[in-house]
Amino acid sequence: MPLLKNTIKRGGTPLGGREVAIDLGTANTVIFERGKGIVLDEPSIVTLDEDTGEVLSVGIEAKQRAGRAPKQKTVRPLKDGVIADFDICAKMLREFILKINVGRLIRPRMVICVPTRITPVEKRAVIKVAENAGAHKNVYVIEEPVAAAIGANLPIEKPMGSMIVDVGGGTTEIAVLSTGGIVTSKSIPVAGNALDNAILQFIKKEWDFSCAADYIERIKVRWASAWPLKEERHFMVHGINLRTGYPAELKLDTIALREAIEEPLQRIMDALTEVLDETPPELVADIMEQGIVLAGGGSLIHGLSQRMQHETGLWVRLAEDPLYAVVRGCGISLDIYKKLPSAIFSASSE
Repeated sequence: MPLLKNTIKRGGTPLGGREVAIDLGTANTVIFERGKGIVLDEPSIVTLDEDTGEVLSVGIEAKQRAGRAPKQKTVRPLKDGVIADFDICAKMLREFILKINVGRLIRPRMVICVPTRITPVEKRAVIKVAENAGAHKNVYVIEEPVAAAIGANLPIEKPMGSMIVDVGGGTTEIAVLSTGGIVTSKSIPVAGNALDNAILQFIKKEWDFSCAADYIERIKVRWASAWPLKEERHFMVHGINLRTGYPAELKLDTIALREAIEEPLQRIMDALTEVLDETPPELVADIMEQGIVLAGGGSLIHGLSQRMQHETGLWVRLAEDPLYAVVRGCGISLDIYKKLPSAIFSASSE
């Protein structure tokens, strides 16, 4: 993560640690602090006391405690890239801010990325959450594909077409950008979580077998593929035989896993095709030259770039350090926001 390790400067002078960029994701929340790089990367999860509603833990600790302690419930305050529970999201973000507070990071200026399909009401909710979590009065929001494109070093400020596909946890954001703005885009609630759920449901349907959600995610990361492998593999998974109710093992292979995720993968491919169909021909010509760039944790699925290349006929490549492209772009945008149109980068106050 070379860009994140360097202090971002404005006018050649470091601004210190009072500015943070936040990728408030459905699966994980990642926080970048000016001059320090990534200071937090934890699951967007909260555990609450069932009786009082008190927040007991957030992030990694909450994920570890999920389902393992009495009189606790686990909540994911974001769904499909937007805030599903305003109050709990604010409390979670406040706890994350406190985690990175070393005594000087008080009421930081924040920039937070949001999906392209977010409504004005939802955008205001994001800003309010940040303010309630202790942000400075200036809270900025930037659309996720714009942040991803900046983080992937695409020349979005130039009069040429750049295309980004950001496959996150809750949403896939697809956009064509030019001259500092989004020309055409699509945001769909199909991404890493949908792939996990597809695997879970496939195993239940085909073999009456169930696995824990965290375990399914590990299976996906290690074994799932979007394109045939040179050598298909067999592997064992552990879970519960739903017919007997007892712990058991199940032998699977990479071919079956690819079949399991085909439906959500095809939805992503269809969305990609729609965006290309809506893109002006002159910008398509630019994209043919520089290719489509993949970002986000979901982009790391084996063979996804090959699948997209096969479907579109265009060169597809991974962004450098794709998992953190969005938060890297958010961090860089702290310096260049005045160069970006207000339509894609706005603030709660100036």
